[in-house]
Amino acid sequence: MLERQWQQDCQSLLDTPLPQKLPTYNLLTPGSHCPHCSRPIRILENLPIISFLVLGGKCAGCKKPISKRYPLIELSAALLSFFIAWHFGIGLKTISGLYLAYSLIALTAIDLDRQLLPDFLTLPLLWAGLIFNLGGTFSSIQNAVIGAIAGYLSLWLVFWAFKLLTGKEGMGYGDFKLFSALGAWFGWISLPAILLMASLTGACVGLYLILFKKHSRNNPIPFGPYLAGGGIIFLFFGPELTHLYFP
Repeated sequence: MLERQWQQDCQSLLDTPLPQKLPTYNLLTPGSHCPHCSRPIRILENLPIISFLVLGGKCAGCKKPISKRYPLIELSAALLSFFIAWHFGIGLKTISGLYLAYSLIALTAIDLDRQLLPDFLTLPLLWAGLIFNLGGTFSSIQNAVIGAIAGYLSLWLVFWAFKLLTGKEGMGYGDFKLFSALGAWFGWISLPAILLMASLTGACVGLYLILFKKHSRNNPIPFGPYLAGGGIIFLFFGPELTHLYFP
């Protein structure tokens, strides 16, 4: 949807003729279908995890393999939903925690695929954190506002310092916005722990890819999934983590 909109915007700015009206493409239309043969997926073939196992990981029509990302994302969402409900019980923390978890899962998958953290997800996540913390759900509103500002500015400063020193861009602006959103959810006190966890994990994965997978140092590695992972860990263990450096 975003790529189609960008293409139309570019054609409009360049004053080039727009193509014929494209078919509708949004979150509802077209329905779920096989990416190989375009066969519509029936309801019973679209049950999370269960349908993948019953179909043997293959399309019922063309028998081409179904990507394992589908059951992995479904399983991740199911497990996180269970642990959030179990950890927080019935209440606003569970509702807000589910929204946060689902948003971070979507951002992680998109960033791994496209190295992009869309504003359509990061900015509502930031505002949602501030709104939920009006009542102190995860942090006081003062700490949440400071966290949103500090989260953005900290990575923005790192970005420009790295660019001035090396002439290269070390990360994208989507990372600033995601880190700002996490600051809005958990307050400024969460930022050191989340950034430390994300940086250490990202560095370890990067070294592994370079040493064992022959990943070129010039190929970028998305940072969003590691920030998201740090946010999920802080959702469950925030007080224990902050107590380590602010006893």
